[in-house]
Amino acid sequence: MNAPRRSRTLFARAQQVLPGGVDSPVRAFAAVGGSPLFMKRGAGSRIEDVDGNRYIDYVMSWGPLIHGHAPRGLVRAVGRATARGTSFGAPSPLEHELGERVRRLMPSVQKVRFVSSGTEAAMSAIRLARAFTGRDRIVKFEGCYHGHADAFLVKAGSGATTLGAPTSPGVPKAVVADTLLAPYNDLAAVERLCRRHRGRIAAICVEPIAGNMGVVPPAEGFLAGLRELCNRHGILLVFDEVISGFRASAGGAQGVFGV
Repeated sequence: MNAPRRSRTLFARAQQVLPGGVDSPVRAFAAVGGSPLFMKRGAGSRIEDVDGNRYIDYVMSWGPLIHGHAPRGLVRAVGRATARGTSFGAPSPLEHELGERVRRLMPSVQKVRFVSSGTEAAMSAIRLARAFTGRDRIVKFEGCYHGHADAFLVKAGSGATTLGAPTSPGVPKAVVADTLLAPYNDLAAVERLCRRHRGRIAAICVEPIAGNMGVVPPAEGFLAGLRELCNRHGILLVFDEVISGFRASAGGAQGVFGV
């Protein structure tokens, strides 16, 4: 194992340009008392850092690399697509062809809107739910991550089911005032929220498999119970499958659990 001398040099340089030296806090290694390793190449399941050390990559770019690094078929397909043009700013047949494939795989999807990040997807889903229901409040679960939109950057107060309090500097309390929290896998807590805020909750947003807090599976009956509560109270159920989609199964976690 080579000492990470070049990684440390690059990190010092990056800190002069990027906040914290990285483009995402999770890459900084600060939580584990280290400094980040800088990568130069990847192939299949393995990556190599700038100091020549090789690793089995269990992170896979935090999810998107389902096929591993630089698979030959994908590299060829990307090459063919970019040779025809990189971006048009106009409709392309690939958009609806991909949407049709997603719709065939995911049992709940009727129409598809493509966005650039999970944060945008979650924001759009909540905005749509609020517009459709005419309600403002949403329920999220402690430990579930739905991107860095202000309304999702909250933690629980002294009780298990309280109004949100921001956990990120720069998020005003007013922005998260309509965010309600409950412990993951605690259906009774969600039921209490639904009763307490009857007629005011637009959506319950949940990772069907809670990836950001250690890949925690749903308890028996939890997701089905959320579906029943939403039906009963006129609430929209939003599955955030940015991580579990196409990984838990081709039809996502909703396909696995039948919800």
